[in-house]
Amino acid sequence: MADQTPVTNDLAKLIDKIKDVRIAMLTTSDEEHHLRSRPMGTIKPDTSGSLYFFTDKDSAKVYEVKKDQQVNLAYSNTDDSIYVSVSGSAKAYRDQNKINELWSEPMRAWFPKGKEDESIYILEVSIEKGEYWESPGNIITQAYAYVRALATGERTKTDDVNSHAKVEVK
Repeated sequence: MADQTPVTNDLAKLIDKIKDVRIAMLTTSDEEHHLRSRPMGTIKPDTSGSLYFFTDKDSAKVYEVKKDQQVNLAYSNTDDSIYVSVSGSAKAYRDQNKINELWSEPMRAWFPKGKEDESIYILEVSIEKGEYWESPGNIITQAYAYVRALATGERTKTDDVNSHAKVEVK
């Protein structure tokens, strides 16, 4: 069965879907090529196609992205029924100017020494592909799908109640 998901190059739409979602699940590949996921706080989605995170220079994810730059980020906004998957290449580095630009005081919970803490690394993910699903979760939409299924005896097509698209960054 062929995938009928529309493909777009609208990076701004993808960024718009995740801009208010604070936590993403970052998936990397460990030294034994097993997938490993952990929550990360997105600091700033950049409309140029990069996502930024702070991490500790000694964390396993720094080692893992140096071995294999391909990562995935999963975002979930259950209140608005928006789900986003982002694939890209990651790099970890120290850049004090970028740290100063991205720093906010709540980051002190993870880095008590502040933005001059030498253990702060930036994890930058350059978006290569993304995919999002948006399903209006209100009761009217659910009722529509239910009544339509009862009336027709067929399952509601996801396109009738969902928005789904792939984004390819060039």
